[in-house]
Amino acid sequence: MQSVTMYTTAVCPYCIRAKQILKARGVESIDEIRVDMQPDERMKMMEITGRRTVPQIFIGNTHVGGCDDLMALDSRGGLMPLLQGAATAT
Repeated sequence: MQSVTMYTTAVCPYCIRAKQILKARGVESIDEIRVDMQPDERMKMMEITGRRTVPQIFIGNTHVGGCDDLMALDSRGGLMPLLQGAATAT
C-alpha cells in the first residue's frame, strides 16, 4: 500500500471525510500535516500544489487533490489501483 500524506486543519469537514474514505479503502496510516498549527507548511503546500485549501492529498508521489478529487477518483475506480502502487491515477 502506498503512503498517504494529507495537508489538513483541525476542524475541516472535508479533511474528515477524506480520511474516512481512505480508511474505508484500507489505509491504516495517514501522515497528516496540520497547516493550522504550522503556517510554513501551508506555504509549502501552496508552492507544491498551487492550491490553498485543505485537504490536499498525496498518495505516494501523486497529488490527488482535495476531497472532491479523491471522491471522483474513487468513483471512477482509480483510487484502489493508486493505493496499491499503480503509477498514475485514472
